[in-house]
Amino acid sequence: MNIVERFLNYVKFDTQSSEDAETTPSTAKQMVFAKYLKNELEDVGLKDVELDEHGYLYATLPGNTDKKTPTVGFIAHMDTSPDASGEGVNPRIVEQYDGGDIVLNSEDGTVLSPTVFPELLAHKGENLIVTDGRTLLGADDKAGIAEIVQAMVYLMEHPEIEHGDIRVGFNPDEEIGMGAHKFDVEGFGCDWAYTMDGGDIGELEYECFNAAAAKITIKGKSVHTGYAKNKMVNAVRIATELQGLMPQDELPENTEGYEGFFHLLGMEGACEKATMSYLIRDHDRKKFEARKEQITQLVAALNEKYGAGTVTLELRDQYYNMREKVEPVMHVIDIAIKAMENTGVSPRIQAIRGGTDGAQLSFRGLPCPNIFAGGINFHGPFEFLPIPTMEKAMQVVVEICKITAQFND
Repeated sequence: MNIVERFLNYVKFDTQSSEDAETTPSTAKQMVFAKYLKNELEDVGLKDVELDEHGYLYATLPGNTDKKTPTVGFIAHMDTSPDASGEGVNPRIVEQYDGGDIVLNSEDGTVLSPTVFPELLAHKGENLIVTDGRTLLGADDKAGIAEIVQAMVYLMEHPEIEHGDIRVGFNPDEEIGMGAHKFDVEGFGCDWAYTMDGGDIGELEYECFNAAAAKITIKGKSVHTGYAKNKMVNAVRIATELQGLMPQDELPENTEGYEGFFHLLGMEGACEKATMSYLIRDHDRKKFEARKEQITQLVAALNEKYGAGTVTLELRDQYYNMREKVEPVMHVIDIAIKAMENTGVSPRIQAIRGGTDGAQLSFRGLPCPNIFAGGINFHGPFEFLPIPTMEKAMQVVVEICKITAQFND
């Protein structure tokens, strides 16, 4: 089975995770895919294949050298985003993309156009895997899984390539921020690892946001509007007041690069009660802490205005910028850079405007930067995957294993 066939087989599985669940995995259908992958890893010849009750799948490709070498790991997630349907994914291959519009669904007029998505043009002449315009594709992160599995198969088929022990880990629930929570870092037993969960070719990331979630509850007082003066407290209006106090130039739609933001993720309510949820993001730890203090002070000001207890704030840190954990072991990045260069890929080191399982794993003692998997326009029907990029990502995994076998601390 080649890498394309492997990927097309994986996306048949609906593995959408759910933010509303309290179980791990958050959806039973993720476990269906995990069991399938377990059988596949055993069939291709990997050892120590283990699937735990939470849907975390681990396996080993034993080393073929007598030298003492580091143990390196490769990680990808099995779930797809709750943002768009992952049921009945019906991909097709556009051969030798000509640089024009790609009609995904003629019935509803869904078109993947370089006018809207200019990144398409960088892949002119390549074979692309696209959706039928109804679902996401699932390259995030089934492309990463396919690349890792295919790389392990390649190494087994080429025993002349010297490598140490290699560990593979596939986890659920990355898309809802819970992918690393029950990952068995100690049992994984790696000196370092890489998530294969980035985007376009050459991406290498070891910086991400510091992230927090804020839940705000506003208690109102409903009174007949005809007699409301000096009595009514309109919770939903206070919610809009709070949003108006937020810095309007520090929203996701107004920021880029290393600029942080406050994102109003959701708001609902009526006069009696309103709730709001925010994402707080910044690459700089001091600025991140200042943002949390800023929203705390805004809530305090509203309580001073409308009465103590009117507005309550629940603030929870989600993850931190993994840079501080990767910088002390920069050989991990140097190896990835060399692997890309050896396979004809130009590395593009950039900061993630988001998070990654690797961030949480890095803070749990497993340095874990992120490498491109090839998918573009994640989480929706305009997602596409250039086949040559997926093949290059697989080659990079193989090359990292070769270089790591020669590493001397």
